[in-house]
Amino acid sequence: MSTNQATLAVGSEEKKTKAEKKVTRFDKKRLTIFAIIIVVVAAALTRFIMLSMAFESTDNAQIDASIIPIRSSVSGYVKNIYFKDNEHVKKGQLLIEIDDTELKTKVAQSQAALENAKANLMSVSSNANSGTKNATAFEESSHASEQNVEAAKIKWQKLQEDFKRITNLFNANVSTKSTYDATKADMDVAKAQYEVAVNNFKASQAQSSGAHSQVEAQHAQISLAEALVQQREAELTLAKTQLSYAKVEAPREGIISKRSVEMGQYIMLGQPLCSEVDRENFWVLANFKETQMKKLKIGQSVDVKLDAYPDMVITGKIESFVGATGAKFSLLPPDNATGNFIKVTQRIPVRIAITDFPKDRADVLLPGLSAFVEVKLK
Repeated sequence: MSTNQATLAVGSEEKKTKAEKKVTRFDKKRLTIFAIIIVVVAAALTRFIMLSMAFESTDNAQIDASIIPIRSSVSGYVKNIYFKDNEHVKKGQLLIEIDDTELKTKVAQSQAALENAKANLMSVSSNANSGTKNATAFEESSHASEQNVEAAKIKWQKLQEDFKRITNLFNANVSTKSTYDATKADMDVAKAQYEVAVNNFKASQAQSSGAHSQVEAQHAQISLAEALVQQREAELTLAKTQLSYAKVEAPREGIISKRSVEMGQYIMLGQPLCSEVDRENFWVLANFKETQMKKLKIGQSVDVKLDAYPDMVITGKIESFVGATGAKFSLLPPDNATGNFIKVTQRIPVRIAITDFPKDRADVLLPGLSAFVEVKLK
């Protein structure tokens, strides 16, 4: 081999060695990158699995609040309206005033009827008191008559004994005719007095019995009069209550919407006037899949995000579970016994109480806003 060929062979070997070293370094970089990727994917997968075990979430949720329908409790013409549609009102704020002329007249009539009933009660009570006194007097007279009967009876019995004794003496020619006649006359008078006393006693008993019956009747009239007073008082209370209904007030703090009355309009009892959205109490109604329910419990902490305001931080806790699936509350609930059965995963409504949210942004919380909820299982 020549010198040139040897030099070329050595150079070729050096180039081959350098190329092999470059390939080795490239393979190491690829392996390192691949290993890093595997580690990252494994960490992400592990985090996902851990999060899926620690949370249950759904985007089938929305903010909810009480929407109170305000209806008329009396009939009449609308006298004044003190609010505009979609206006924020305070609890007890006057909203609508209905003409109360007829209602005030009913209150006056009920008041007069009550006073009349009270006067009648006083009259009946006075008569009953007088009757009670009369009955007492007749009863005392009856007792006196009874005592007179007893005295007349004793006197008559004594004169009967005296007459028997005088009769025996007269028959034995010991007593005179005049004594006999006088004793007999006294006995006859005593008998007559006894009979008069008996008749007087019977008459006084009848009078006493009649007086007591009259007293009982008068006391019955008192009961009727008292019942009438109670009835008139109830009528007056009802009339005053209906008069208070002429002023329609906001039941709580909120937003008044859907106004459906105008000035001068005649409204009927129970007619809708407007609706109020409660601004004091909000909650979230989340519809979880039935396969998620086994992990949910009352009291678990919940994070809520609104689609409209994703930066707002809202927290809450599970308050209660609705007693049936959402489908059961629909207008036409599905019937799986028709023969055409397709199994669909059901949703269970869960009520979530809002425990904390930015107070300065309470005005943006509106019923119906879509939300994403995440329940912390641990």
